[in-house]
Amino acid sequence: MKKTSLLAWLLVAGTATAALAQQTPEKIKVKHKRGKAKTEVTAAPMVEASAPTRQAPVDADWAQNYAETITQVDLRQHLSVLASDEYEGRETGEKGQKMAAEYIANRFKELGLVGPVANSDNPYLQHFTMVRSTWANGATLKVGTSSYKWLTDFYAYGGQGFQQPTAVQPVFAGYGIEQDGYSDYAALGDVKGKDLLILLGEPQTGQGTALLGKDGQNSKWGQDFRAKLTLAAQKGARSVFFVDFNPNSNFAKTAARMAPYVSRPSIAFKDAVDGARPTAYFVSPAVGYKMLGTAAQTIPKYEAAVSKARKPVTSPFRPVKATVTAPRKTEDFTTENVLGFLEGSDLKDDIMILSAHFDHIGIINGEVHNGADDDGSGTVSVLEMAEAFTKAKAEGHGPRRSILFLTVTGEEKGLLGSEYYTDHPVFPLEKTMVDLNTDMVGRTDNDHEGKPDYVYVIGSDKLSSELHTILQAQNEKYVKLDLDFRFNDPEDPNRFYYRSDHYNFAKHNIPVAFFFNGVHADYHGAGDKIEKIEFPKMEKRARLVFYTAWDLANRDKRIAVDSNKK
Repeated sequence: MKKTSLLAWLLVAGTATAALAQQTPEKIKVKHKRGKAKTEVTAAPMVEASAPTRQAPVDADWAQNYAETITQVDLRQHLSVLASDEYEGRETGEKGQKMAAEYIANRFKELGLVGPVANSDNPYLQHFTMVRSTWANGATLKVGTSSYKWLTDFYAYGGQGFQQPTAVQPVFAGYGIEQDGYSDYAALGDVKGKDLLILLGEPQTGQGTALLGKDGQNSKWGQDFRAKLTLAAQKGARSVFFVDFNPNSNFAKTAARMAPYVSRPSIAFKDAVDGARPTAYFVSPAVGYKMLGTAAQTIPKYEAAVSKARKPVTSPFRPVKATVTAPRKTEDFTTENVLGFLEGSDLKDDIMILSAHFDHIGIINGEVHNGADDDGSGTVSVLEMAEAFTKAKAEGHGPRRSILFLTVTGEEKGLLGSEYYTDHPVFPLEKTMVDLNTDMVGRTDNDHEGKPDYVYVIGSDKLSSELHTILQAQNEKYVKLDLDFRFNDPEDPNRFYYRSDHYNFAKHNIPVAFFFNGVHADYHGAGDKIEKIEFPKMEKRARLVFYTAWDLANRDKRIAVDSNKK
């Protein structure tokens, strides 16, 4: 910050002194007590000067002034608490998540933020009820006369399962893909209530590259089974059986690796419709052959036919009935989002949200998964931005628009906390101007090792071109990070735009920007610890979000929603 008023005064005073020194000097006699000698000294004449005119002070750069309160020291202080073993990985609904909620709520209260939640035992906490489900003992799969074992030959993910032995007649749905120019569903008709069998992966060209991907890269269909499961759910499927016939895959090894995750509870909203999401079953190649009523040699022939035709072809398979038992046990529990509110001045009816999720995945196989980067880094960034904005307001430079600091739970279970907020908003969504979401900003991914400091920004171009322009301008003016927008590509197979809490705001046509450092070797692993956080990079990224927020909070006009790419 330029100290302009003091500097201007010193310059004026110096100029006046120099002018006086050029006047004709006057001799003054001074008497000294210790001797009779008289000394003559020269002094400037006493002239009457007009009062100096002060220069008008240049406006201070308050954005920079308060951005500099976001420091590595403070970020480390908060993260050393939230990402400690004591917080047990902050799994939704568990002890550590409750501790984290209390820590954040207390910090919001210390800063003087308002707790905006009405009818709550704590106005900083938005409570809601969830259902925790775990797979019970006794899951079985029988195809013809052959019986198969849970976590050896098959396992399941999500949905309600089958509480009692249930007959299943699989419908082969190819690769389970539907997009322009390619649809495995076109020839199937209505699949509502049916049980689908779908190949993992995606069709290949004759050269062994992805047929549907961009420039031969895997598309979303080959990258993540969830895109196929989502589509099957939209079609009304009751369940989906996934099988991977790739000769290089090892189902036994995959099942062993997945066992700890499959055994962990999943959660859903208490008022969710039973069976709204189909259960995904993963079966071994041996089970897959049996369910398709075929032998191993027919699978490569089918895949080659699709590759040659470059579209789905009629399959030779005659699926066989199966009987599945996959019971689940459930229990209700309560969890919470944490909210702190800072009222704006003349534009206070406009709400800006700064969000992050504070949950993580808890303890797995006895190891605490601390989630320092995911998303302790984003959570403490929100705490630091809250401190910067409250300090600004206390010193008379508060934001014109109101700001809701929103830390949510349940992100790791399916963006549940942000979904609950947008379905039960404390402030009307039509008054919510933007959501800036910070999720993983403390590390470096492989693509940026040894390169200049960077951050991925995702979604800023989807709904508001102004937002996209503003954050670039703020970065250029202050932080000068390398902004990487590659994941804005609609063909991005990682689908990161849909995988963090900002998306629940985008679904409601609210402009969003998601700040992210990319995945790394410790993503969702026990190695995501505070010792590996790169605090200098984290400080820069948090400041970029703050600068963007400062501009949005104080500009005259609300940013416009001028596109629809959500």
